[in-house]
Amino acid sequence: DDKSAPPRGRTALDSLVSPGTIVSGGFVRGSILGRQVRINSWSSVEDSILFSGVDVGRHAKIHRAIIDRDIAIPEGFEIGFDHEADRHHGFVVTEGGVTVVGAGWIDPS
Repeated sequence: DDKSAPPRGRTALDSLVSPGTIVSGGFVRGSILGRQVRINSWSSVEDSILFSGVDVGRHAKIHRAIIDRDIAIPEGFEIGFDHEADRHHGFVVTEGGVTVVGAGWIDPS
């Protein structure tokens, strides 16, 4: 396993987790997770809002972001760490540094 990856566990600290959401081996802190969200193994979500139906792939990292409903975050993808990369992917970055992934975004790869 990658030493820089968050530990595998089912941890949600200081967060609001809605019914039907599964934290399966991922790490969540300071976030709000809507219904039917899935946080997969070795992924991390911090200081973010994920609307219903978001699926966060393994080893993905999300920081200070708002993710609209029914978006699949690919395995190993990072959001909120490099604002230029976020803009390149078509995301909006607010003046306050929050990355917004809008409805209908599909991974181009």
